[in-house]
Amino acid sequence: MTPTTTPTTTDTIDDRALKARHRAMWALGDYPRVAAELIAELGPALVSAAGVRAGDRVLDVAAGTGNAAVPAALTGARVVAVDLTPELFGAGRAFAARHGVTVEWAEGDAEALPYPDGAFDVVLSCVGAMFAPHHQQAADELVRVCRPGGTIALLNWTSDGFVGEMFRALGPYAAPPPTGALSPVRWGEDRYVRRLLGDRVTDVAATPGVLRVDRFPTPQAWRDHWKTVDGPTIATYRALGADPDEIAALDRDLAAVATRFDRGTSGTVLPWEYRIHTARRVG
Repeated sequence: MTPTTTPTTTDTIDDRALKARHRAMWALGDYPRVAAELIAELGPALVSAAGVRAGDRVLDVAAGTGNAAVPAALTGARVVAVDLTPELFGAGRAFAARHGVTVEWAEGDAEALPYPDGAFDVVLSCVGAMFAPHHQQAADELVRVCRPGGTIALLNWTSDGFVGEMFRALGPYAAPPPTGALSPVRWGEDRYVRRLLGDRVTDVAATPGVLRVDRFPTPQAWRDHWKTVDGPTIATYRALGADPDEIAALDRDLAAVATRFDRGTSGTVLPWEYRIHTARRVG
C-alpha cells in the first residue's frame, strides 16, 4: 500500500541517527525471549480489549515479534505487523507459523507509517509505539491510519509501576535523551493519552492490568537475566564501559527496584503494571 496522505515527520539528521540507534538497541539481546517468556499474555489481552474479529484489517504498530499481531490473526483478522527493527521478524514469522496463521511483516516507523489514511479497522500497539520519541507524532499516525469508526487500542507500561521505576533507575546511567524525546511511560497516563488522541477519537476507555513476573528466585536473578536480554538495559550497561564502580552501582539500583516491588514469599513475584486504552476514531 502507498500513502494517500504524507504524514508530517520529524526528519532531521539527528532524528534519523536517533532512529538508527533505536533500531540497533532493540536488536540487542534477546527480545524474542522476552516476548515469549515474560510478556506473552499482553498481546491476547490487548486483542481481546480491542474486540478484533474475523475479517478485520488490523495493523500492529511497533509489533516486535508479533505479541499482538499473532493473537489478532488467530481471530481470523487480516494482520500487518510493522516495526522499526526488521531483525525481529524472523522470530515473528516463526511464532506465526507455530500457530498456523499468516501475518504480513513490514519495516516502518511508528512516527511515519507507510499506509494510507483510514486503511485499517483496528490499530494496535502493545508496549511498542510508546518507545517512539515524539509522542504526538506517533499518536497522529495511529489515528491517521485507522478508518472512521475503527478502533485504536494501546497497551503501555505505567509511569508509577515496576517498569516505570526500572526506567528511572536506568536513567542516571544512560546517555541523555535527545532534545524533544519524551519518556515512554507517559503513555500509561490516562490524561496524557486522551490529550495525544484529542477530539479525533471518542469512547476512550482505560483498563488497568498487572503482569505477574514470577520466573526468578530472587531480585538479583531477575536483574542478571534482564541485563542479558533487554536491549535498552544492555545499551545502558555498554555505555558504562568497563567502569566497575558504575556497573556495580547500576546492579544495586536495579536489584533495589525489584526488591521494593517483590511480592513473593518463596520466590520473587514482580507486578508489572500496565494500562490498556481503547478509543473509536471519529470522522
